Amino acid sequence: MIIFDKVIKKYKQKRVLDNIDLAITPGEFVSIIGPSGAGKSTLVYSLIGAEKIQAGNITVDGYRVSEMSDKELQYFRRRIGVIFQDFRLLPQKTVHENVAFALEVCGVEPKLINKRVNEVLKIVGLSDQARHFPHQLSGGEKQRTAIARALVHEPSLLVADEPTGNLDPKTALEIVKLFLAINKQGISVILTTHNREIVNFLKKRVVRLDKGKIVGDEGVGEYK
Repeated sequence: MIIFDKVIKKYKQKRVLDNIDLAITPGEFVSIIGPSGAGKSTLVYSLIGAEKIQAGNITVDGYRVSEMSDKELQYFRRRIGVIFQDFRLLPQKTVHENVAFALEVCGVEPKLINKRVNEVLKIVGLSDQARHFPHQLSGGEKQRTAIARALVHEPSLLVADEPTGNLDPKTALEIVKLFLAINKQGISVILTTHNREIVNFLKKRVVRLDKGKIVGDEGVGEYK
């Protein structure tokens, strides 16, 4: 269970999250929408502890993110898969090595790493590209690599911040279908987007932000 309880985040005197109350149940797929500057990215960065809030509480499965130390946050983030618009791949590493690196830094033994990486590359459809480097990949393949890296820890929650922003419409739809397939496995998905077509295709819960406030929360919403 994810709970935002009267959360306030300020930059200087400007409230970018203004008294946010939001609950997301396990296994939900939620799209966070709104214009540029609405607070979408700030909301998800606060959720993973990358942005410190000034008031309120954020809890995930009973753990108060807003009160965690830096060391506690490191372990907490391993339970969450995070995907960004700009992929953030290591250019000198292959697809397999990029995904494996997320486990190597945690001290997982090589045999288990290889097994798990092969499993997630199969899930995202990149088994044949395992030895390719990022510069050899299309935009969609780069994002699939990033998704594989996010899944390798077997997270209960996947957070995707504008993951289709750099992709053409056809590739973006393929990535969204992959998120739906992941969600069907019981993994919660939080997706921030300004893409009207994606939101309307998903037919999932939509939370609307504007000027740091929640202005809409619909069980099956559309982006009008």
